[in-house]
Amino acid sequence: MRDSLGWLTPIFPYDKVSAGLVTSLSFLEMRDRMFLKIEGLAKRFEGLKALEGIDLILEKGEVHSLIGPNGAGKTTFFNCITGMLSPTSGRIVFGSKEITGLKPFQITRCGIARTFQNIRLFSEMTVLENVMVGRYIQTARPLVRTFVGALFKGRNFCNQENDLQDKARQLLDFVGLSRHHKRLSRHLAYGDQRRLEIARALASDPMLLLLDEPAAGMNPQETQALMSLIGKIRERGVTPFLIEHNMQMVMGISDHIIVLDHGEKIAEGDAAAVQQNPRVIEAYLGAQASTPDAKAASTTAKNPPSC
Repeated sequence: MRDSLGWLTPIFPYDKVSAGLVTSLSFLEMRDRMFLKIEGLAKRFEGLKALEGIDLILEKGEVHSLIGPNGAGKTTFFNCITGMLSPTSGRIVFGSKEITGLKPFQITRCGIARTFQNIRLFSEMTVLENVMVGRYIQTARPLVRTFVGALFKGRNFCNQENDLQDKARQLLDFVGLSRHHKRLSRHLAYGDQRRLEIARALASDPMLLLLDEPAAGMNPQETQALMSLIGKIRERGVTPFLIEHNMQMVMGISDHIIVLDHGEKIAEGDAAAVQQNPRVIEAYLGAQASTPDAKAASTTAKNPPSC
């Protein structure tokens, strides 16, 4: 039984499997929820091992977070999923389609969008135009027709541009930037630029949204607003998957946390399980911090005995 149903273990413990049937979810429901599956993902740069043998299943509708020390391979992992890098080995399946090695625009059309660790906006375009750019991947026509339409301002071209503007305005309102739609993006405050990147990514109508350190550089108020925005994104039917170093934010919003260290997955689970995992403690605080004596000493230091 365990051999035949071993692929279910990331989601279902064996005590929930009886007579070959999954009691908590039907097979069709489970198939629909497991919409990103990664098997044996590895990425090497000549002699450097950036990722090694990562297996992962993401469920639709949950907030997923990827954490780990600096240099753990988190952004490389995102780059492999989104086609910015080609994996050395392994498979990436999104829905029912294998996307391993596809180009970034092809993966975006499949329903995966992302933001970047370093903000990548079109600085000389307006806020509205930046969001419209994100929509073109779903609406773009052949280059010749687009050029001719733009040159002569044809009716179809104008209708399409109006539809794009309407969609972009709705997304700006969703992220709280509608009042800035005419401003150049470079004139926005840092936190607003982060939200503009999210709006542009949402313009492509993704099912999975990858956010690379979205709270970096934000103050506590901006971070709290971002947490609320991520919750609203999930309510829209988009599954958020973020890299983040702000542990308070990660533990506060995540249903599922994956931990990388030196390119390998060392733990995954909910917040409580990850916080108590000895390998996670060792990765962040060093080997001595994961020993019972060190934990006891740490507890004593935080709560000294009363006289």
